[in-house]
Amino acid sequence: MRVVVAVLAASIPVLGILWIFDIPGIFGQLYITEQYLAVVLGLAVLVGMLLLRQAPLPMIADLALGFGALAGWWWLAWNYQDWMLDPVNRGPEKWVPAIIAIIGLFEATRRHCGLVLSLLGVAFMTYGMFGNLAPGIFEAASLSPARYLLYVYNDSNGVPGLVLGVGATQILGFIVFGAVLTAVGGSAAMTDLAMALMGHRRGGPAKVAILASSLFGTLSGSTVANVMSTGVVTIPMMKRSGWPARHAAAIEAVASNGGQIAPPVMGATAFIIAEFLQISYTDVIIAALLPAAFYYVLLYRQVDSYAAANGLHGEPREALPRRVDALRGSWPLVLPMGVLMYFLFWLGYSPGKSALYASFAAIALHAVTVWRSGGGVRSLPSILVQAGETLVPILLVCAVAGIVIGTINVTGLGFALTIALGKIAELGGVLPLLATTALIAIVLGVGMPTSGVYVVVAVLLAPALVRSGIDITAAHLFILYFGLLSMLTPPVAIASYAAASIAKSDMWQTGVTGVRLAFVAYLLPFVFAFNPSLIMKGTWLEIAVSCVTIYAGGHIMAEVLARKRGFGSKLARIAAGLGGLVLFSFTALMPPSEPLAIGAAVLGIGILFVLAWIARRTDALSRSLPKTHQNGAQDARTQSEPSL
Repeated sequence: MRVVVAVLAASIPVLGILWIFDIPGIFGQLYITEQYLAVVLGLAVLVGMLLLRQAPLPMIADLALGFGALAGWWWLAWNYQDWMLDPVNRGPEKWVPAIIAIIGLFEATRRHCGLVLSLLGVAFMTYGMFGNLAPGIFEAASLSPARYLLYVYNDSNGVPGLVLGVGATQILGFIVFGAVLTAVGGSAAMTDLAMALMGHRRGGPAKVAILASSLFGTLSGSTVANVMSTGVVTIPMMKRSGWPARHAAAIEAVASNGGQIAPPVMGATAFIIAEFLQISYTDVIIAALLPAAFYYVLLYRQVDSYAAANGLHGEPREALPRRVDALRGSWPLVLPMGVLMYFLFWLGYSPGKSALYASFAAIALHAVTVWRSGGGVRSLPSILVQAGETLVPILLVCAVAGIVIGTINVTGLGFALTIALGKIAELGGVLPLLATTALIAIVLGVGMPTSGVYVVVAVLLAPALVRSGIDITAAHLFILYFGLLSMLTPPVAIASYAAASIAKSDMWQTGVTGVRLAFVAYLLPFVFAFNPSLIMKGTWLEIAVSCVTIYAGGHIMAEVLARKRGFGSKLARIAAGLGGLVLFSFTALMPPSEPLAIGAAVLGIGILFVLAWIARRTDALSRSLPKTHQNGAQDARTQSEPSL
């Protein structure tokens, strides 16, 4: 059975590669995109059922539901062209396979993506069938169950629609690319390079975690997967060098979550954003560049300040990879990335096809390197199996997102939500609307993968923000940020709790520490919602003023949160923190081209010089303190931390 599941899983990326390069068309076989999507989704549901079996259920039950769902989706693929010419007939030959296919989809989604997402899909389908009974503005159009069911089952606005199409083409290409990089040593080269560059600095293991997680996270479509991949190396290393367990876990969780907002891939969500907004992929990553940079720079600032204030030192240089060796061994990562950038930006190929060309280049280079042993050829099947298993939850999420989108389109729910949120804006202004949207996004994002978070929240909440005058790109990035912050926000901080399980730390303390470390992620979306210059929409002067005030204010808040000394009394620390918050949000309060905003930027530069002097003075004092033991023991000074 394991062999059968592996073959089925490997067939998903194989079909995707054939489709992306239009191999059927070359041989004269013409198919509609929805037919391809139905075939791939049927395989994903079957593989999902067999990969994660339910112990009380017999194997025959999983096989029956899995193959029944496969037959339901393949029945759609087989008949799709005929059904396009006969949309009025809604007989049992259509809706019976639809029921079986969707039940299988929900069960596979529950096993791989959690109960929350599966129940969300069920709730939307319930609303689609009985929404005409809802009160007030949420009363939906009256639809017969058969009409609604077939709409989400076979319409291009339903399951086999935009989001699943992105997942089965663009995201598929990058999942294959990530699996290839791991197989040829790209992930190991990434970790060695981070160790060589950052491991010797003060608090070095934490800085290694930031760099490695940011690089790996942008390719990974899941924060938790990023935590479990890099955290098993970085968290024990941080603890050995003296970091408190809750800090080690929180740093890894925050750094891993940041990978989902970091260009060029943004956890595979960048492609969905581009499709939703009908803009180029390049425009998306340019808009996301500065916020992601500030996220990591200010996280690094906190880590560095905490390490300096608590005497946490880096790893001995002799215990780390040599920088020259790490750079020389980075070719499995650097050369394929160069090929990716060439096809993506220079030749203008689609993201999925560019990623596949980069994958072929990585395999060819690896095969040349190990030509005598033949290792490159033997690893190809395992690459396809790994890519297929990784794709399963992503395709399931995209399919459930299609149900959500289809329901919103056919019932008018999106219009009703826009009206409801618009009333909030009318009563209290844009800020209460943003705060309400942020809270809803955090709640809706609980337990969902990155792409699922974005799609659900974007479809439900973005139109109201745009109607209130917020830039459309800023609105979509706003909801992406807060949807992802559900991974760090207690009481359901899944990423923090996953990291805490590795660090063996208290989960609640880890979650609170993660919120403090990620403070910039809670503030930045409000800034670029009011001030689009932060997403590269403005003059160079406006962008520069925004960057200076945000960094200066963020630097002050990072110092206040990380250091117990250097600000005098507690009242002085509170005043400094409030001053940093005002400076951070200054360009959100007024246009950055105003003289007062320019003056604030100049003031911020002066404050940075003062903080540099304070940091040197504090570091000189910390050097007189005893060093933290390298065997994992932590003195009372290291265990304590400033209160939230």
